Amino acid sequence: MQLLIYSLVYPIILGISKLPWRLFYAFSTGIYFIIYYIVRYRRKTVTENLQLVFPEKSKEEIFSIRKKFYKHMCDMFLEMTKSLSISREELIKRYKVTNLDEFHEFEKKNKSIIALMGHYGSFEWSNAIDLVSINPCVGIYKQIENKYFDRLAHRIRGRFNSRLIASHKVARQIIKDKQEDTVCAYGMISDQSPKIGNAKYWTNFMGVKVPIFLGGEFLAQRLDVIVLYLHVEKVKRGYYEVRFIPISENSKTEEKYHVTKEYLRLLEGQIREKPQYYLWTHKRWKHRNTPIPEGAVVD
Repeated sequence: MQLLIYSLVYPIILGISKLPWRLFYAFSTGIYFIIYYIVRYRRKTVTENLQLVFPEKSKEEIFSIRKKFYKHMCDMFLEMTKSLSISREELIKRYKVTNLDEFHEFEKKNKSIIALMGHYGSFEWSNAIDLVSINPCVGIYKQIENKYFDRLAHRIRGRFNSRLIASHKVARQIIKDKQEDTVCAYGMISDQSPKIGNAKYWTNFMGVKVPIFLGGEFLAQRLDVIVLYLHVEKVKRGYYEVRFIPISENSKTEEKYHVTKEYLRLLEGQIREKPQYYLWTHKRWKHRNTPIPEGAVVD
């Protein structure tokens, strides 16, 4: 069944990826109308999330953000399919690192880097950084249940020979790289909601007390890597500008939770400024009413 579904869908994905840009985004607009008005994909979840973190906004403001978000979401996920056919030069132009020289200076320190990201802007084109970096850039991704689509996602994200690590293997692989003196930059999305059994640290995110994923900080302090925040800004449809903001150059000596707090502060700043570019469909605040486990740190 998995192979059958893949065989039916893949030609469509490939065809979409080869559309000229104008037709490509016209198609995305059509998908938006279907997803938003007909399928109404997770509209309740999106509305509840927006009302939860923006209680001061009117219903009209919430609905305006919601519409803009769905338009962006359709663009972003279709842009992932575009990665099947986009040229190296086009990708670099459309996902531009604005402080590349500064990033290179961090790379020259002979220490690996963890670039903490959020579900903000475009995370699907972040492999473009590997095309302009000095050291290899490694993407962390979550495996898809359908093994054929998982291979496709791996193929798309690793199309330009970028290295990828499945999220459940990331710790041991980064440790192995460290033991082998392999210097890399690892891109890690860190605003997921941890499983409640792993909820060791709770703090406010967008004004709501929730458990926080600590994987990035744990690896940073254990391996003494440089930690940066990847600030992604959507300039216009199909164009993004990114810059690296330092969080810590000596993470091993930082006070506990410093890296995590600074990451959340930077991400929150972006969300509050332009909330339409955050991924509101995921249930980031689902544990807000869950009893805090005994022994957890509450900040």
